[in-house]
Amino acid sequence: MTLRVGVFCGGFSGERSVSLRSGKNVAEALRRRGYAVTEIDPAVVPPSQWTVDVAFLALHGPMGEDGGIQAVLQSMKIPFTGSPVSASVLGMNKILTKWILETNQIPTPRYYILSKDVCVPLNLPLPVIIKPINEGSSLGIEIADTPEQYHEISNRLVGTYGLCIVEELIEGVEITASVLDGRDGPTALPLLGLNPSNRFYDYDAKYTEGKTRFELPANVSTDLTLAAQHIAVRAHTIIGCRGASRTDMIIHPTRGPLVLEINTIPGMTDTSDLPAQARCAGIEFDDLVEQILTNALMPESMR
Repeated sequence: MTLRVGVFCGGFSGERSVSLRSGKNVAEALRRRGYAVTEIDPAVVPPSQWTVDVAFLALHGPMGEDGGIQAVLQSMKIPFTGSPVSASVLGMNKILTKWILETNQIPTPRYYILSKDVCVPLNLPLPVIIKPINEGSSLGIEIADTPEQYHEISNRLVGTYGLCIVEELIEGVEITASVLDGRDGPTALPLLGLNPSNRFYDYDAKYTEGKTRFELPANVSTDLTLAAQHIAVRAHTIIGCRGASRTDMIIHPTRGPLVLEINTIPGMTDTSDLPAQARCAGIEFDDLVEQILTNALMPESMR
């Protein structure tokens, strides 16, 4: 019997349009491989109609990467691609990610937490970067260069998103390191160097063709490449990721690679990082998609 695959895309988050693009690419790849594919938008299709053998998750952002959809599928006993509930929760929440990184001595920029109930003075040298804790694709992220900007941006973002973090703005080389699970365990793919025309690798720079110049493999030394790949595999393993993950980093001139965040469902659009890195490693898009799907169907003892 042909395996029925539901490609989950769209969803409820601000990354809906990107997710739909990822889902379309994944669905086309799986159809080329002979699977019976249904594209499922959980914002439209209720769980009672999720009649599939396995779910390929191409969702991004809240209720996509944060463990919500994973918990529903788990309760329905439908296997799914990507990370389990616990890793999805940890990877999506920037505060929890920071705590896990610090506990395991994985380097990350200095930060502190903002909330509606606590007035926090500026505790890092300017400029700083202010981030909502549960958004992906750099949505809601802003830079403050002056005390006035800090107070205005922090009050506005906390009012909109609730908890946020304030992080030191690191000037350095932006890279991303993807990790792919296989029969021999997690493997780091070639590093991708990011040179956005915008001030940082924001939503516009990520998804507008021509807004970022990519270096693949990244133009960094062998020692820094190996260090960053090692960090990415450690982060993938410690968080408990499965299938594929992408760890975004910035290389400080003296502190080396610092982890910015961990993405538990990397994008699969035409401009996404994971497919480009896989291709550089000799893995074509259809093979990448099928490898992620196959991993979801493997018994836990074989992963």
